[in-house]
Parts: sequence; C-alpha cells; structure tokens
Amino acid sequence: MNAPLSNTINAGFDGYFDGAAQTILALQNADGAIPWFKDGVIDPWNHLEAAMGLNTLGLRSAGERAIAYLRDSQLEDGSWWGQLGSAVPIDEELHQFTTKGMDTGNHVRDTNFIAYCATAIWHHLCMFDDLDYAHANWPMVKAAINFVIALQYPEGDIRWTARDAGTPEEDALVTGNSSIHKSLSCAIKLAEALGHQVPDWHNAKTKLGQALADKPERYDRTWEAKDRFSMDWYYPVLSGALSRQQGQARLVKNWDKFVIDGFGCRCVADEPWVTVAETAELVMALIAQGAQQKAAQILGWLDQFRDENGAYWMGMQIEQKVFWPVERPAWTAGAVILAFDSVHRITPAHAVLTARD
Repeated sequence: MNAPLSNTINAGFDGYFDGAAQTILALQNADGAIPWFKDGVIDPWNHLEAAMGLNTLGLRSAGERAIAYLRDSQLEDGSWWGQLGSAVPIDEELHQFTTKGMDTGNHVRDTNFIAYCATAIWHHLCMFDDLDYAHANWPMVKAAINFVIALQYPEGDIRWTARDAGTPEEDALVTGNSSIHKSLSCAIKLAEALGHQVPDWHNAKTKLGQALADKPERYDRTWEAKDRFSMDWYYPVLSGALSRQQGQARLVKNWDKFVIDGFGCRCVADEPWVTVAETAELVMALIAQGAQQKAAQILGWLDQFRDENGAYWMGMQIEQKVFWPVERPAWTAGAVILAFDSVHRITPAHAVLTARD
C-alpha cells in the first residue's frame, strides 16, 4: 500500500486493527493469495476469512486481489484444491508450526472451502454496494455452489469433499455443513440482489438445515465422533440452521466444557488451549443468538492475545500462560475483525455472518 494504514483504514475502527491488517498484508503473496503463515498452507476458506477482514477495514484493493486470486484459480467444475490445516506439522518441543517451504501433500476439494466464496462476495456487496463487482463474480459463485449442492445426500447433509481418489469417505461434517448452510444463505441473497432465480439452492439449504437440526446420525458416520471439538459445538448455532431454542440449549449444555472464563474458547475440550479464531466465532454465534452483552464480554477477552503491534496470536496454553503456536495467522486476524464488526456494527456488512434467515 502506498498510504499509511491510518489514512486508508475504515475510520470507524480508529486504527485499532492496524497491526492485524499489517499481519494479513505482509502474508499476502504477489498473486493475491493469503496463506496461513509465510510459505504455509493456502486453502480457500481461510484465505477468504482474511480477505473479508481486509474488506471490513476498507482495504478494498488488497481484499479484491485476494478474491481475484480465487477467481483465477477456480477449476472448470467450480471447485478448488486446498490443503487441510490439520496436516500442518507441529514441532511439539519448540511449540511452533514448522511451515518454511512446507507442502503437506494433503490436498482436498473440501465442499465447505468451496462454498465460502458466496459468503465473501455477499460480504463485499454489503460493504461496498458495488453491483458491477458482484455481477463480475457471479459466475464463480454460481459454479461453486452448484458443485457443492451436487454432493448433497438425499437426507440433506452434504459430502465433506469431492469424490476424489484420496477422499473415499462417504460422510458429512457438522462444522463444514454448518458453514455451507451459512454460505447458501449468502448465495441466495446474492442471487436475489442480482435478479437470478435459484430454486435448487433454496431447496438444498432447507434440506441441509433440517439435517443439521434434526439428523445428528448423518454426521461423522465413518469417523470417530468429534464432540471434543468446539467448532462442532457452536457452528450449528452460527449457521442459522437451529431455532433459537435449539441454539440456546446447545450453547448452555457445553458452555463449561469449552469456555475458560476470562480467556475464551478451547479448540478441543480436553486441552487447556484457547484459540483466538474459535473464540471470535463463538462471539458471532452469540450475536446470532441475540446475546449481545455476552458476546461483547468475550470479545473483550481477546485483547490479551494481541502482540505489541496489535496482531493476534493463534492461541494460548492457559495452564502455562504461553502463546502457542508462536504464529499469528492471517485468518485469525480476519476472524477477530469480523467478530468486532458484528458486535459494534461499524460497517454495512456487520450482520453477514450473524443474520438469521
């Protein structure tokens, strides 16, 4: 960028996220891609989370370069290859990710990753009210969503990946399907804004919502149950698929299992590891439930995870009070920016991830 951030960033944020923005911008590659870490994993979902963070702050040029990268790298069938973050090697002794020159080789076409472009383009339209830009990106969104819903099972859940040789499991994932439900909501709103009729998308969203709300047996059919993961706890609430009563019951039931008072949300229930992105997403789930006061309180806890420049550490090992891993991912910064906007309602796009449809 040629101008200082303070002169270009959305004035409503009063420079609070300059450090977070610089983290994302420093990681963005020349082609617009935003990896997790320098020379690290690139996947469409986390890439777009960071891009939406940039757009939320008004850093439109960088955000649009990120979207252009995705548009230019889309496969002919509407999908993208990505890398599973769980494959990132961790040096347990040094407590850090080892990412330099890393290629996990674990490439997948994750339906959740693929659908998220609809959320990003709807977010952009809400932010900037630029219908021409939305029209230009409509073919990308249309192809992506059609690819994803073609992988929907008759029961309503959606396969976790494309049917590639390396992903034989016929299964669906709670968090991924919840995110797809939100992306379908955004895709339908985008279609309506652009004058397109998408009855198949409406039908897919209805069936998926019913599966998330009432068919738990459709998830993790071939994998070990993942109820230790906090995302599987709060994401159905954030998705909008659950009624308010269901959402409230779900949050209350496992609140003490996943939330460490004064710190935030654990990544997994059996480890004293609070992660910033999961906490930010829990904040947005609370906003979706109408629990603004609790959301604002937990958002405030995240201040302790800022470094001296205002960037965000990935998380903290609470018992040892050490930041771990020693990384500040682009998508972590993006998630906090989006959560902050959802609480303080600074931009026209503040409700994109929290609206109930």
